[in-house]
Amino acid sequence: MSATESTKAPGFDRNDIAAAERVLGVRYSEAERALMQVGLAEQIALAHTRRGYRLDPDLAPATLFDPRLRPFTRRDPGKLVLAPNAPTALPAQDDAIAFAPITAQIGWIRAGLLTARRLTEIYRARIAAHNPRLNCYARLNDEALARADALDAMAAQGRWAGPLHGIPYGCKDIIDTAGLVTDWGAEPYRDRVPEQDAVVVQRLAEAGAILLGKTSVGALAYGDLWFGGRTRNPWNLDEGSSGSSAGSAAATAAGLCGFSLGTETYGSIVSPSTRCGTVGLRPSFGRIARTGTMALCPSLDKIGAICRSVDDTALILAVLNGADDGDPASLAISFGGDCAADCRGLRVGYIAADFAAEGARAEDRMMLEHCRTLGVTLVERTRDDLPYDSLVSILMAEAAASFEDLTSSDRDDLLTWQSVDAWPNQFRMARFLSAVDHVQLDRLRRRAMIAIDQVMRDIDVLIGPSFAGPMLAATNFTGHPCLCLPSCFIDVPSRIEDRLAGTMSEPTRSHRVPASISLWGRLFEESPILSLGRALAQLLSLDLQPPGF
Repeated sequence: MSATESTKAPGFDRNDIAAAERVLGVRYSEAERALMQVGLAEQIALAHTRRGYRLDPDLAPATLFDPRLRPFTRRDPGKLVLAPNAPTALPAQDDAIAFAPITAQIGWIRAGLLTARRLTEIYRARIAAHNPRLNCYARLNDEALARADALDAMAAQGRWAGPLHGIPYGCKDIIDTAGLVTDWGAEPYRDRVPEQDAVVVQRLAEAGAILLGKTSVGALAYGDLWFGGRTRNPWNLDEGSSGSSAGSAAATAAGLCGFSLGTETYGSIVSPSTRCGTVGLRPSFGRIARTGTMALCPSLDKIGAICRSVDDTALILAVLNGADDGDPASLAISFGGDCAADCRGLRVGYIAADFAAEGARAEDRMMLEHCRTLGVTLVERTRDDLPYDSLVSILMAEAAASFEDLTSSDRDDLLTWQSVDAWPNQFRMARFLSAVDHVQLDRLRRRAMIAIDQVMRDIDVLIGPSFAGPMLAATNFTGHPCLCLPSCFIDVPSRIEDRLAGTMSEPTRSHRVPASISLWGRLFEESPILSLGRALAQLLSLDLQPPGF
């Protein structure tokens, strides 16, 4: 298209440019607009040309995020050592078996005290009894019992499929399962049936795990509202379980699976784990291949385990760790270290400002005293003051690109959640994000990587409130691992965001619910946060079985 032809684009004039300036937060002169008018029409034409070429939704960007600064050094973690599995007697009650950590369940199965079928039947019975209240499973796997029988037949011959032999789990419904509907909690994708298992599902199958079903997910991995309704918090049924790994956290907390898979882009493991009282491990970015998982934000998405014990998360990470060619951002980095090591001698950093920030509680500050009790060396750290929250525009741009077809086809109108904060509106607004600002945000992201690297440089673990301060945002963009650990119980009314989203509750009535603390580690060094988390969990000894379950 020639420059002369470009200026004849119908309905395009300098007034349009002036209006766009107000949306983008910039200002130009009349003379500058006159010059821009010629080139902008051609620029728009190029954009339309590109939009006319449909991109495969699974196609990764050419520019891949690598969390490692150069030169990257990682301390030799040594051989992977998981916590020893101390033999215990099989409980008489099914509920006690259901809430036991999977490390104990594995021991009972290996000792012949428990079969895969019985354990699977226990969980299926509990799902039938409690899922109507929680709405945490979107659908069940009809092949689960047959799989359990096959594993029991192997065990009878003295053969074991792998370290998770006979352990049933729930799989977040954005992770593909061959032949089993995976529709991302979103109306436009209902009844979508994948042909292949995601890599993480394959690895769990090879390890002997049993897929119970697909746990509910906030539509397109946002929040706890999906086309089947709202997933509930087992500690307070008046509110949602938070998201987007809503069903995974609720099912694990309520004893409806041995463990579950979650994903996190910007808090989707940490937030529901906090609300439901589970242990959530978000590994270093790139550690676990995402092949076969719904792509929301390719430079941010991470897969992790949601469990009832720290030891369980370590075991699941050991099974899932590794790269895959289908995920070009995945990295072949070994997972090592002693996850049950005595935490005395660990250098544990903390940022005082975060413990005094809005949203921090006295219970958060008490965790520092617990660390002192455990004999760690506490080290006060400072963090560069950067606009970490502004990085969220990167997330919005990537998510809008991933679901461009949904927006351009107007099928986004099919989604139940339609509000200022919901995906449909966010995807539309992202069209007005400036490409220049996006490049500058990418540069800010590198600056954040440098800042967090400096915080972590001479410590093993950083401890802090899960939501007070900017660490949740910062570390999701830098790729650092996080262990979200139940830390105490608090008495609070139903969370206000759930009432605004349509959940009726009593604002003056308090509910006793879990809270959490977060432990962040150095890149690809998860074992120190696991060893400290394990020690803290043993010290706190919280009863994390929700009443009524």
